[in-house]
Amino acid sequence: QVQLVESGGGLVQPGGSLRLSCAASGFTFSSYRVNVMGWYRQPPGKLRELVATMSGVSGGGSANYADSVKGRFTISRDNAKNTLYLQMNSLKPEDTAVYYCNVRYGLSTYWGQGTQVTVSS
Repeated sequence: QVQLVESGGGLVQPGGSLRLSCAASGFTFSSYRVNVMGWYRQPPGKLRELVATMSGVSGGGSANYADSVKGRFTISRDNAKNTLYLQMNSLKPEDTAVYYCNVRYGLSTYWGQGTQVTVSS
């Protein structure tokens, strides 16, 4: 059974940094059935939006970012630990949201439970 567990959220001041982690189980990142992995977020009162994605092995592991986070956020993965990361630098109040890990594996899509990130002074 595929499971995704996020961690690393919290309260940070504007300009600060956080690193989110998404520990996966039930599949391996190196599997060719992994189509894409990514991070999404849902700000208060708004719809869920894409933050960053990384293609699976068959896609060469290419990364894509929302315009709002380009140059500030970096998506990466550790295949040995089966963990996906999101390094967030130069955080802004508008980055405040619940952040979700997402994996498209085979014909199915899986979500984590989310982790709260609050950027405030």
